[in-house]
Amino acid sequence: MVIAYIMVKANTGEADRLKAGIVDIEGVNAAHIVAGDVDFIVRVEVDAPPNVKEIASAIQAIDGIEGTQTYIAMG
Repeated sequence: MVIAYIMVKANTGEADRLKAGIVDIEGVNAAHIVAGDVDFIVRVEVDAPPNVKEIASAIQAIDGIEGTQTYIAMG
């Protein structure tokens, strides 16, 4: 099992719609709206590292997402 956290920067004012799109992606088990440099922290649980990239790409494809940074948990 691979656990990763994806930091998501988004357009302001669309948080609820974007969160709904993010949580609908298979492998995403939590998405939190946060204050700070990013707008969401997304927790991902998948079988293999390539699946993390697929989820990050799916998030980036949502209209209104400006960018992501991905961190894979090491322990």
